[in-house]
Amino acid sequence: MRVLLTGVGTRGDVQPVVALAVEMRRRGHDVRLCIPPNFIDGAGALGFTATPIGIAMRAPSGAAAQAPPTPEQLRALLEHLAKDQFDATASAAEGCDVIVAGGAHQYAARSIAERRGIPSVVALYAPVALPSPEHAPGGETGGDPEGNRKRWQDESRSWNERLLERLNANRERFGLGPLSDVHSYILGEDPWLAADPVLGPLPATPGLRVTQTGAWLLPDPTPLDPALEAFLAAGEPPVYVGFGSMPADQQTGRIVIEAVRAAGRRVVLSQGWAELDRIDGASDCIAIGDVNHEALFPRVAAVVHHGGAGTTTTAARAGVPQVIVPMFADQPYWASRVRALGIGASVARGALHAESLLPALQAALARGVAARAAEIAGRVAADGAAVAADLVERSSA
Repeated sequence: MRVLLTGVGTRGDVQPVVALAVEMRRRGHDVRLCIPPNFIDGAGALGFTATPIGIAMRAPSGAAAQAPPTPEQLRALLEHLAKDQFDATASAAEGCDVIVAGGAHQYAARSIAERRGIPSVVALYAPVALPSPEHAPGGETGGDPEGNRKRWQDESRSWNERLLERLNANRERFGLGPLSDVHSYILGEDPWLAADPVLGPLPATPGLRVTQTGAWLLPDPTPLDPALEAFLAAGEPPVYVGFGSMPADQQTGRIVIEAVRAAGRRVVLSQGWAELDRIDGASDCIAIGDVNHEALFPRVAAVVHHGGAGTTTTAARAGVPQVIVPMFADQPYWASRVRALGIGASVARGALHAESLLPALQAALARGVAARAAEIAGRVAADGAAVAADLVERSSA
């Protein structure tokens, strides 16, 4: 079987797709990848040839302080992204038997599959990305069901306003008829939920037949850097702090370092795309670049992070308490789930300062929370990619 796997966005959007690619290749299938240009080299290191799609989402240093794009710039960007996705996906899909698209912002995958007459599916990484009366778009679970339905209707209209004209223009280029509802078409009637059912249980989804596969996790054999190994061995387990691909400033780095120190712990500071750095030369803090979370998290006392689906799942599997500082998208949802499960705490991004982070960190470091995190770790599955691979194989049987 020849499979096209496509992912757009940041590492959290792309890495699950690569995890599924590894599993499909292990089963002897011919795998093609369509991923952003800044992940091409990483895929190549794993032995995959990939087609670039979209743009490199990594912002240059200092971008967090820049003004947001104007409406005109945003329209131009969406027009470019829509056309690029159609062209890149169409090229990569030649000769393929099925397309699996990771993430909600897959503007072209189902259209190209429709044109080629092959099966396709879109996989989402968080329950809150599915239209449901149990939550609002991008929000935490709960609220008034009728109010949530209205907000999903508003969300659908917003997708149409941004993308309907652009997607229909590209569909016309490929000989396809017009859409009337962008969001519902992108999801289809049978989307997958690539999230662990303990961490992110499937909500009610009227009108959709959702299959929950579990999270798609990419095994990482990369050893920890010797300097980090030495730091870990030099004292009690430290607290890991990192915000991945999220925008942050050096003041954020100062806040978290001061809070961790106030809790009596050492700090492993992940610099991330924001390029955070140490605030002084004290030996209780080490700044690191990209790191194998799977190897590091079991050796820390707690993980302070932005609440991305991948980081939340990896920390949960490691059995380590979490403190989430959610910024946008599905991150508030994961923060609410960490609190509900009793495996950590959260602090709103707008309320983040050392005085607010310290009690959240102290709560997460409490013995009962650590015990609960260890208990939940044993219930988080690691076979989501294998479950998804089974479904892909059945789709073209």
